[in-house]
Amino acid sequence: MVSRLLDRPEWQFFGVLPRADRGLAAAWWVLLVARGVLPAVFAIAMGWLVGAVQHGEALAAPLTLMGTAFVLLQVLTPVHQAVSANLGNRVSAYLNDALAKACVGPPGIGHLEDPSLTEDLTVAREFDRGQTGPPMYLNVDFVAGSLVELVGGIASAVVLFGFNWWAPLVLIAGWTATHWLLRESGVWKDRNTAEVRSAQRHANYAYELAVEPEAAKELRLFGLADWTVRRFTERRRRLFELQYAATRLRERPMIWSLLIVVVANGLVFWALGAAAIDGRLPLDRLVVFAQVAIGVGMIAFGGLNWALDGAAAPVAAVRRLEPAMAPAGALKASTLKASSLNAGAQTAGGSVPAGAVELELRGLDFRYPQTDRQIFDGLDLTVPAGSSLAVVGQNGAGKTTLAKLLCRLYDPDSGTIRVDGTDLRDLDVGAWRTRVAAVFQDFLKLELPLRDNVAPAGAPEEDIRGALADAGAADLADLDTRLATGYGDGTDLSGGQWQRVALARALCAVRQGAGLVLLDEPTAQLDVRGEAAIFDRILTATRDVTTILISHRFSTVRHADRICVLEHGRVVELGSHDELMARGGRYRTMFDLQAQRFTAEVDEEGLSYDTL
Repeated sequence: MVSRLLDRPEWQFFGVLPRADRGLAAAWWVLLVARGVLPAVFAIAMGWLVGAVQHGEALAAPLTLMGTAFVLLQVLTPVHQAVSANLGNRVSAYLNDALAKACVGPPGIGHLEDPSLTEDLTVAREFDRGQTGPPMYLNVDFVAGSLVELVGGIASAVVLFGFNWWAPLVLIAGWTATHWLLRESGVWKDRNTAEVRSAQRHANYAYELAVEPEAAKELRLFGLADWTVRRFTERRRRLFELQYAATRLRERPMIWSLLIVVVANGLVFWALGAAAIDGRLPLDRLVVFAQVAIGVGMIAFGGLNWALDGAAAPVAAVRRLEPAMAPAGALKASTLKASSLNAGAQTAGGSVPAGAVELELRGLDFRYPQTDRQIFDGLDLTVPAGSSLAVVGQNGAGKTTLAKLLCRLYDPDSGTIRVDGTDLRDLDVGAWRTRVAAVFQDFLKLELPLRDNVAPAGAPEEDIRGALADAGAADLADLDTRLATGYGDGTDLSGGQWQRVALARALCAVRQGAGLVLLDEPTAQLDVRGEAAIFDRILTATRDVTTILISHRFSTVRHADRICVLEHGRVVELGSHDELMARGGRYRTMFDLQAQRFTAEVDEEGLSYDTL
């Protein structure tokens, strides 16, 4: 029972507070208890003052206590709010740090593409943007205010025990009953259900469509602006409806709730009045007990409320993700040291010597986690050291997946990938990745100077400039120009210019010792002529390493030493451009279909291409 209670998201939230900032958390609790106890102290001071006036005693002490309690009630509230805001910001930072570590910690990327973790990832990433509820600094303050009420009600009940043992118990039972009768679940039934998380993800997606620049052009072009706003509003309303449903008022039990509260308070105040009339309860004590009897009602308005749901949900999501991400993104532990690589491991102040690698793929089977679709089914392929291989195939044939496996972002389900005769899984992951340079379709765009975009880990300036020249971007910008428009000294780049920067990053890695270059649609945003010129430069710059090119453009593919056609998880054709054209198979069919665009004199409507 205790372990189940401690596993609740609400208690996980309270456990995170001291981890985020021990000093602020301690101050937060002290102020919370002080604010909760002060109304009872004020009631006691009021009774003391009344008694002093009755008996002609000195008024200095009770007035001092009463004044101190009153001033503290006014002062501690804004102080507590400030502490709550700061503590909330520290909790946000702690959760973001924990999430970042959980995301980047595993050597693979399976945990980031695992659909079973998507909902928790959404909650953990988006909790502080204010779209699904108040940000954390407000949530912490709301939770504090609610708990102050609870502590105040309990403190008043403790004082009321001085009148009669049953009086506080009756009031506590009466006011506590409202939590059960007027709320369907409160925080004690987890609102973080799959339905709520799904609604939250849909609301976030619609919001990002509306505010992110990537979708702006097509939203306007296709008249989707109103649709996007309407979709966001509908999804967010649905989310709020689901969240509200957990704490909505019940209609029929309302009369019972009022009856219980009225009866409980009626009994206690009748007993107080009767004791005062009979002379068993002096006026000063009557004043105290009457005030605290009213104060017990704070229990109904305090406790673990809706704000704690919003604060606890991201904490619980991060706590679930931390243990789940490690195995989901894990790779087989290496059994050899980094020095097992032919070229040796990178050392402090040094670099990995350049050198091409030979790749052998044997019986490769692979499917993504939590999916049934087989990507590779007994894939066999050999890439000689220092050669260039182009990989073609229909969408979904596994071209990008092949690049991920070679970068060892995933391990195959079965089969082997050998590097110079050694199983890739027996090589140190970090050392292997110093030997690989890659440009993916969704390449990295850093809001950093051009220098850092080309060489994030640092490199000699001559290597950076040489890589930019090889990528056709020698005159793109000064090396210290920040590639982001959000800064006074920044600049933005076109899609093609960004792609040249990504190419330069890979080519700079070659100059630093990479022996394998993976290019996944590296020139998709360049025109045909620019693509041909760039690829010639790439082949020249990578002539001493092994290059694997993934592309849909056969004008580029034909320059590779060999071409591999992937289909149904296997290699169906392999050879040079001339060999595959002479064979008249799948490659020839795809090549001829694409070439028709450039050899036809008129299009299907009879218009000359020269006039277009």
